[in-house]
Amino acid sequence: MMGEEKMRITDVAEKAGLHRNTVALLYKETAARIELDTLNRLCELFQCGVGDLLEFIDDSPAPKKEN
Repeated sequence: MMGEEKMRITDVAEKAGLHRNTVALLYKETAARIELDTLNRLCELFQCGVGDLLEFIDDSPAPKKEN
């Protein structure tokens, strides 16, 4: 979404009222957690829903096949 809007990390941080490091961690997909307030601010900024920002990726190991 940042690319579509031609926004930099600093732009998002300023417009959403978030710390630059918070936005950088989310952008680089290295954040360990995300606050609900942060999600709310990003949804308001980009006029989108939470599902537009987050994606569930199942990284659990696949069950073993029995012979």
